[in-house]
Parts: sequence; C-alpha cells; structure tokens
Amino acid sequence: MHADFLTKEHPRLAPDDRAACRQWIAHHSKSFYLSSLLLPARVREASWALYAFCRRADDAVDEGDEAGAMRRVEGLRARLDDVYLGRSLDSPIDRAFSLVATAYDLPRALPEALLAGMEMDARGDTYERWDQLLAYCFRVASTVGLMMTRIIGYRGDVALLRAADLGVGMQLTNIARDVGEDARRGRVYLPADLLDHVGADPRTFTTRHATVGARKAVATLLERADAHYVAADLGIPLLPRGCRLAIASSRLIYSAIGTAIRDNGFDSISTRARVSLAGKLGLVLLASGSLLTRSLPIASLASVGPEDDALRAELLACGLR
Repeated sequence: MHADFLTKEHPRLAPDDRAACRQWIAHHSKSFYLSSLLLPARVREASWALYAFCRRADDAVDEGDEAGAMRRVEGLRARLDDVYLGRSLDSPIDRAFSLVATAYDLPRALPEALLAGMEMDARGDTYERWDQLLAYCFRVASTVGLMMTRIIGYRGDVALLRAADLGVGMQLTNIARDVGEDARRGRVYLPADLLDHVGADPRTFTTRHATVGARKAVATLLERADAHYVAADLGIPLLPRGCRLAIASSRLIYSAIGTAIRDNGFDSISTRARVSLAGKLGLVLLASGSLLTRSLPIASLASVGPEDDALRAELLACGLR
C-alpha cells in the first residue's frame, strides 16, 4: 500500500442513522447525492454522515433571524463537543458523524474551521480582498473536501492541496450563482477590490437587473473558479481508483453551473443557473469516459495550483501537511 494511503476498518452506521443521513442529503444536496452513489459502499455511508452533518449545520446558521445566528453557531460548537467527546447524542446525524470522525481520525480542527466560516456568515462579514474571500471559501467548503479525502483514505500533501482547490472552486461557483439571491438576504461575498476593479456597485445586486459591472464581477469569479478546478483535476488520478468517478463527476457538475451562468450572460441577479438531471447524468458519463483515457501524469505528483501558498497555510493551521 502506498505510504500516502491510510488503512482503516470502515465503520457501518446503524440502519436508522444511515437512513436519516441519506434522506437529508437526497433532499438538501441533490448534486452531491447523485455523485455519492458512484462511491464504493464503504465510503458512501461515511460520506453521507459527513455531508449531512455539515449541510445541516450550514442550514441551521442560515435559517431563522439573523440576530440569533451567532447563538446557533455556538450551539453547533456544543454539538461538535458532544460528537468528539462521545457524549449522549440524540440526533441520528450527530451519532453517524461521531462514528465517522472517530473511525477515520478526522482532525477536529477541520470541522472547527468549518464552523469558523459559518461564524463569518453569522456576523455578516464582507471581504475587502481576494485573500480574505479565499480564506472563507477554504473554511466553508475545502474543509469538507479535506475530511472527505481522509475518509477516502488519502493523506498526501498534493492530494490535500488539490482537494482544497476543488472546495474553493465549488464555493466560488456557489457565490457566482447566488449574487442576487445573497444580496437580497443582505450578503455580498464578492471582494471590494474586485468590485472596484470592474466598476460594480453592490447596491445594484438587490435589483432585478444585472449591470455590466455585475456581469464582469461574476465572469472574473468564474475565471478564478476554473483555475482551481484545473488544479483539482490533477489530484483526481491520485485517489483510489474506485473513488475517482464520483469526485470527477462532482467537479464536472459544479463547473457546469459556471457554464450555465456564462450561457445566461453572467447574469446572476435576475436568474439562477441550474443543471438539469439529464445534464448531470451526461456529465457522469463524460467523467467516466475521461477517466478511462486518463493516466497518472508525473506533473500531478508535483502539481501547482493558483493559490498553493495560501492553501498550504490554511492546511497547516488545521494541523495538516
């Protein structure tokens, strides 16, 4: 076995807990659920527990009044204490995640960083510079991918960087898709330096008309996302063979949202880009064909992403290297 692979006894979730996680993901994260069905059974159940915990936490922060958001974040931290201390857990999702966290030695710093990102949302943080937005994307998205990488069984430095890239690319795509929707909820994620550069006024994001500046800002964000997707592609061949199709499919499905945004003229104010189920299935087939012809390039072993220094610093802050 390659030194970068972790060998673990894969846990089996209790049937009721597994069903609860599966139902939550199938309802709240349809794209991930579709991709998860392509994973080996040993990884699939653990991935449901991971994503159900993370997605439910995210929903808990977003739901309800803004004044109570910080209180809900603190409640999530208390739940995380229970998960890692093995205290009595009433929630089937918490029980499942606790089992997975223990079985795969998930560093607690990763879900803690995820909650730190959710706290940024709860505070209504805005971002002056790209590096600040990158840190946010790492916390709310890359941390989930890094925990998934641990479950899959890989711990190599390059694979971790490329997993972080995939998370950043996905989160930037989310932000690009939801500019208008977020603004109408009082949130603007695009950094001020980007908005100044393209001449975009965030006050116009609450309207139903996408200005030239807004379209340019979205286009720039998608360019950034694409650079991270290209870097993430170099990490997929490093993963166990049985897990590559699911990750490659997730990558293509998310980047297809960016394609839909481009087809809408970069208008994320008056419309919300979507990828149909038929389109997603077609991308799974495309990923399958791509993997059949893809070999492990030597460049993957020493690949370079667009923000490696910054991402490596975030990894070190979480105790990963």
